[in-house]
Amino acid sequence: MVLLGLMKFSVLSLCFLVLTTFPFQVSSHGSFGKKPNGAYPSLADGICATSVIVHGYKCQELQVTTKDGYILSLQRIPEGRGEGSNGGTRKQPVILQHGVLVGTLIALASFSERKLVNQLKSAALLSPIAYLSHMNTALGVIAAKSFIGEITTLLGLAEFNPKSLPVEAFLKPLCADPGVDCFDLLTELTGKNCCLNSSTIDRFLMNEPQSTSTKNMVHLAQIVRHGVLAKFNYIRPDFNIMHYGEIFPPIYNLSNIPHDLPLFISYGGKDALSDVRDVQNLLDRLKFHDVDKRSIQFVKDYAHADYIMGFNAKDIVYNSVISFFNGQVNN
Repeated sequence: MVLLGLMKFSVLSLCFLVLTTFPFQVSSHGSFGKKPNGAYPSLADGICATSVIVHGYKCQELQVTTKDGYILSLQRIPEGRGEGSNGGTRKQPVILQHGVLVGTLIALASFSERKLVNQLKSAALLSPIAYLSHMNTALGVIAAKSFIGEITTLLGLAEFNPKSLPVEAFLKPLCADPGVDCFDLLTELTGKNCCLNSSTIDRFLMNEPQSTSTKNMVHLAQIVRHGVLAKFNYIRPDFNIMHYGEIFPPIYNLSNIPHDLPLFISYGGKDALSDVRDVQNLLDRLKFHDVDKRSIQFVKDYAHADYIMGFNAKDIVYNSVISFFNGQVNN
């Protein structure tokens, strides 16, 4: 995730979670600028060095510890390329977030409970994940049916690392299903992407796929199976009562998202994860949003990964995102 505190910028990475103040514990592990010895950055130098600083932007590596103990790696871009320090001017941040594992559901859930809203200028959600009833990727559907609540104990891991041996062992029988083609996992998971090239995919795979919590994967599976956008179900009534004061987990009411929060939403016609019908369900919850605060973009040929790796994503998507953000500056 990359953090930005400006309104004019170029989009460089998978997901931009933009905050200037944190309700969490934050520590800095990197500095602005280039490597002192002039050597080309390696993966060990972090996402800032390999994907941001090399393009002339300042960038800072951060770690955020959440209230429930998860440690997240974040990257912050404090200003535009060649913009200077702006005389110390503080700008309201924007959020640009994509897809499943860098959960858009995180933003939508927070907004529905009026969290973060007062800290933000606007938000852009690409391939938004909220409802998952129509997800049509065979591997995703089979995995969702397999991700029962007991899987946390089964794997014995709090962290779901796609590159780890336990996860490989979990995926092996799923890949044996005749309807699943694990030789092309990207297409199998995201849909038939129109606009990728091999060099971009190689670059992407330097940093991805990233880990997420096993609990997060179980939660997504619950949403797929039940067709309801609710908080995590601990299965045991006493656990749900302990966390929520109710036997069943509360449902997120996306209609509660402030109607004057500027939102840009873009979704693709070929996306196997963020299916058009599920996005329409989301948009129906936002039908009372202020007209001048909402911008909806539909890209007919795009699938899930095109938004982050498409060779034409800048022209098709990100120019529109930047125009939207800039249009909200003085509003």
